[in-house]
Amino acid sequence: VQLQASGGGLVQAGGSLRLSCAASGGAFPRYDMGWFRQAPGKEREFVALTRSGGSTYYTDSVKGRFTSSRDNVKNTAYLQMNSLKPDDTAVYYCAAGRIPYVASYYRSSNTYDYWGQGTQVTVSS
Repeated sequence: VQLQASGGGLVQAGGSLRLSCAASGGAFPRYDMGWFRQAPGKEREFVALTRSGGSTYYTDSVKGRFTSSRDNVKNTAYLQMNSLKPDDTAVYYCAAGRIPYVASYYRSSNTYDYWGQGTQVTVSS
């Protein structure tokens, strides 16, 4: 599976962006689609997940502001980001895998098999 992330950019605090992750070369509907981010000097962290069945999970800091979704016809995953804050500044990555329903496996980047190239999101104050 090849993943291509897009949609990043520079936005003022309080603004919105929608990231897209286009998949090719595999059975997209079968994969759980995750979003991670990595800020300078920090470890990559889990942001959101949409499972193949449609259920979603979020890290606490983005709940109520971000929405993860997918379109299995377009083979694309989305991350709608509203009410953006400067702390959301990072490189955002999409990832695909078949994540076990065990504890919080979906929060670990090691659980995902395929990664996009990352897209920069910068939120100015």
